[in-house]
Amino acid sequence: MFKEQRKVKIKWSSNFAYAIGLIASDGYLEPSGRHVMLKSIDRELITNFRTALGIKNKISKGVRGGEKIRKYFYTRAGDINFYRFLNKIGLTRAKSKAIKAVGVPRAYFADFLRGIFDGDGTFYSFWDRRWPNSFAFQVSFASASYEFISWLQGKLAKFYRVKGFIRKGDGVFNLRYVKGDSEKIFKAMYYADNILFLSRKYNKMRDAFSFNASLRCRGSSVVERCPKFFGAFRREANRKTG
Repeated sequence: MFKEQRKVKIKWSSNFAYAIGLIASDGYLEPSGRHVMLKSIDRELITNFRTALGIKNKISKGVRGGEKIRKYFYTRAGDINFYRFLNKIGLTRAKSKAIKAVGVPRAYFADFLRGIFDGDGTFYSFWDRRWPNSFAFQVSFASASYEFISWLQGKLAKFYRVKGFIRKGDGVFNLRYVKGDSEKIFKAMYYADNILFLSRKYNKMRDAFSFNASLRCRGSSVVERCPKFFGAFRREANRKTG
């Protein structure tokens, strides 16, 4: 029988809620009944996960096969008490399709949401072809469970007054938010400087919103006045960040 070592301090905080979001989106509860694993191509995300849970477990490297070989990083937290806690709040084995809702306090929902986004969220910006100077963007959350993605939509509508819409993708459901609503979500998730987040995704969103603000302030004619700069931004804006 395994000893309950209680390596993870179970107390709600900004960091703890962020870690729960990462587990809910991209984590894996192993059959052992005590180990929780997180994998990512971003070492920073694994480092954030360890910091959020206050653990010092080893960060290891792995390789995914398939059509394109990709390297990734992972770590495992072994704590029976924490594993049982996750079960109680709605996170279980084979959670991808079974997850329905997660018991997160309202005060830390933004941190939980940021963890969901860093784990399985996407942000992309683009130029709307219908209007030459129309810059657009979307933030999206993905899950294989329609019940969970519907629950998440309801929570965001209640807490942040955003609507969003659900679309079925390749084996997953995507909850998407366009322009104004995506900015509200950004402000909610990144409410302070001293919080954990994945820099790559934050920078992508920040730059897009700053660029959009400059368009609003100076008018669409700025595109014609600065073709070199905006041409480069057009190319970057059409690169998706997953």
